[in-house]
Amino acid sequence: MKPTLVASLTLCALSSLIIGAAAQDAPVDLVKVGAKTYDTNCAPCHGDKLVSSGIAFDLKRLREDERPRFDNSVTNGKNAMPSWRGIIKEKDLDALWAYIRANAYP
Repeated sequence: MKPTLVASLTLCALSSLIIGAAAQDAPVDLVKVGAKTYDTNCAPCHGDKLVSSGIAFDLKRLREDERPRFDNSVTNGKNAMPSWRGIIKEKDLDALWAYIRANAYP
């Protein structure tokens, strides 16, 4: 095998490892961003660190298939919860969902 081919294959393999590692880290970063968004906007009613205060819905009860329900409630409000439209941006909503799902009940 030619040295340049070996070098190219090695570089390709290393790039795949680096990209794979970055992809695995992305959800952790998303969860951290979601935790900050939660602490700033949601904790006063839903409880610190997702520990339900009893005042509002226990967000850890949300199941994986309830993302549309979550998005609708945050965006449009529900019962005593106000609409967060224009305050919580789409990317922050994704991060918030990642944080909730990472800490949801099994």
